[in-house]
This record gives sequence, structure tokens and C-alpha cells, in this order.
Amino acid sequence: MELIEVCRTRILPIDRSIEPDVRKRLDSLTKPPGSLGRLEEMALQVCLMTGKIPPDFSRKRVVVMAADHGVAAEGVSAYPPEVTPQMVYNFLRGGAAINVLARHAGADVRVVDVGVNHDFAGADGLVSRKVRPGTANMAVGPAMSRGEARAAVEAGIEEAREAVSAGVTLLATGDMGIGNTTASSAVLSALTGEPPERTTGSGTGIDAGARRNKVAVIERALSVNRPDPSDPIDVLAKVGGLEIGAIAGLILGAAAERVPVVVDGFISTAGALIAASIEPAAVGYMIASHRSTERGHQIMLERLGLSPYLDLGLRLGEGTGAALTMGIVEASVRIMTEMDTFDRAGVSGRIPEA
Repeated sequence: MELIEVCRTRILPIDRSIEPDVRKRLDSLTKPPGSLGRLEEMALQVCLMTGKIPPDFSRKRVVVMAADHGVAAEGVSAYPPEVTPQMVYNFLRGGAAINVLARHAGADVRVVDVGVNHDFAGADGLVSRKVRPGTANMAVGPAMSRGEARAAVEAGIEEAREAVSAGVTLLATGDMGIGNTTASSAVLSALTGEPPERTTGSGTGIDAGARRNKVAVIERALSVNRPDPSDPIDVLAKVGGLEIGAIAGLILGAAAERVPVVVDGFISTAGALIAASIEPAAVGYMIASHRSTERGHQIMLERLGLSPYLDLGLRLGEGTGAALTMGIVEASVRIMTEMDTFDRAGVSGRIPEA
């Protein structure tokens, strides 16, 4: 069996058998039941994902998948393609937003070159899983071959396996790639049938005229390539991105190991859509971090049935929203491990109803 198929067979639906024990523990703490709202929801969620009460998230990692996009030649971004390798070097130096926020969360950052159009010549700290040096221009033909799309997903699965072998217990997705909001909007439209006008935003900050061009480019890509919405690998190959495929693989690989994945914004959620299309049970191991300002992101979240924990007007990517949400995940576990119960604290419980 191929790696993707092997991974799929290991992804099981969430086992809810420990839910009564988790709820009992949460309700025994010195607070009215449910008074910590979605923090309690998060605690329950991660216990069910891992099968542990409580889980240990002492080792956290943000995996930033980087790749270039041939569609950038169509003028869909406010920034030139050279920014992709420049930002990869910035990640490696520890100077980007994701580095700052990951340090704040106590997570390490792993940068993976899945398809950057640049020779990094063994740059220190960079993980090379390059499938090809950027995609082709999807406005005139497929972004990549089917085999390359599968290889991108497999690269993500391998990253998840490496993380688990290194003792990582909580993962977050990140991305870098000029042109990748265009690919993400195209993936969303291809999988859902939503028109590009509804799925396409301003990305890196393009103006209204450039956005109209971006919508037209995506419409052309969908018309030229005719991706099959029932075949996620076909969608990825024709209008997706290498980093989007690798993010999908990271999610699938983590789900197979019962490791929760905090999904970042628009690009990462495009990867999550691909993962869910490959194996629907993988959604049970996803945590939606935040709501991006990209107009298609809410459609993605609704499609996955996920509700984000933050809404801060973020649209950077890199894993920034996911890194911030890692702190909420850890807080939910600390509530379970550090808060006193009514019995231990000598606090009276709720008055029984008459």
C-alpha cells in the first residue's frame, strides 16, 4: 500500500468512551459547571483526541511548509516571488512573527522546503523535502502532476511521523509561499463549488482592481483544469500548492498518531480541506485556531464543522494564529491539572435543588 493509504487506515474516529470521566473531572473543579466555557470544551476535545486524562503537551511544534507558486506570474500578489526564500531565511534566523509567537507559546519552529524556487544549499536548520521548485502556472495548465501532489502529501505525513518520534505531542500548521492565497481560494472553489468571487480575498493586501484580476485568474484556472471535486489529489494537482499538500499530509499523519493539530488560517485550512477529503475522520483531530480576514476562510471552517477560538483580524499565515492558540490548548490542560477540586479546597458545592 502507498503511504497515504497506509496513513488513512490508521486514522480512527474519535473514541468518546472517556467523555464521562473528563466531564466528571471538569465538574469537580472549584467553579460552576461549564463556567470556563470554551476552555472546558477545549479540555474535553484534546482528551478525546489523545485518549489521555489529561494529555501532556510539554513538547509543541509549529511546522512551516514553504513553497512557490507559478500563478504568481499573473500578478495576484502585492509581493514578488523572491519574498518566499527571503522569508524562509528570516524564519531560520528566528526573526519572523511566527518565531516570536512560537517562543511565547514554548513551541519550536521547523521550517520545511517542500517546493521553494531557490537553492538553499543546505541552509542550517532547514528541512529539505522539495518535490519540485515551485508549481507551474495553474492559469494555463495543472499546477503539478498527480505524482507530485501525492509526494507533497507524503512529505507532510513524514513530517508528522518525525515529530512524533521526537516526542512532539501538539502540532501546529504554518505556511509560506507568495501566491498561496490564490491556490487556496482555487482549492476551496474546486472542492465546494463556491464561485471564486466568494472564496477570494485580498491576500497580502492587493487593491480592488488586483483582486478582480485574482478572481479572473482563478476562474480561468478552474476552467482550464476542470479539477474533480470528488478527488482531492486531482484538485491539489491541478489548482493547489505543494505546501498546501504538505499541510494536508501533516494533519493526516498526526491524526494517525492521535496527535492534535492546531490549524492556522486560510492556507492551512485549505490543507485541512484536502486532508478531510482524503479521510473525513481526520477532522476529529483538528483544532481551528482563528478566523482569518480572508473572505473564504469562514466557508472553509463551516465546511469542516470547526469553530475557531480566536478572531483577531489576522491574515499573515506562517502559523501565527495557531501558535497563539497553542497557549489556549495548554491552558485548558492546566485547568485540569492545577485547579483544586471542591473536596481538596474545602469549598462547598452547589446547593441541591429542592
